[in-house]
Amino acid sequence: MTAAWEPTMAGVLRLPSGRLVRGRGLSRPLPHGPQPTFALYLLGHRPPPVAWESRWLRWPDFWLPSDRATTADALREAWARAEAERIEIACAGGHGRTGTALACLAVLDGVSHREAVAYVREHYAPRAVETPWQRRFVSRFQ
Repeated sequence: MTAAWEPTMAGVLRLPSGRLVRGRGLSRPLPHGPQPTFALYLLGHRPPPVAWESRWLRWPDFWLPSDRATTADALREAWARAEAERIEIACAGGHGRTGTALACLAVLDGVSHREAVAYVREHYAPRAVETPWQRRFVSRFQ
């Protein structure tokens, strides 16, 4: 079993269950400290290879994922694995797509659809979930 993130590390979101997930922007350097054990990269193009297990979800900037069913499955996997592993969710800037995905993880963790965006904005980044269609995606996430 791998240890979780330190809750005080930059970008780490604590979900109500206690699960810790790190969000970040890939346009910034990799933070110091332990590496993720599993990551979801939300980009319109394939990300460069990394030393840990990762999954790429085609998700153009400011938009929604190209394959919503695959994205929902990947988010469920990330949420489940966050109980015992260091999970990272990242896009280029770390706000829109990453915030949307983190809000979906909050829904999986028991936060209401109506409160999920506010929860992520309060506990992760005030600019998380940037567009009306990203907010709608969270409100309809199953």
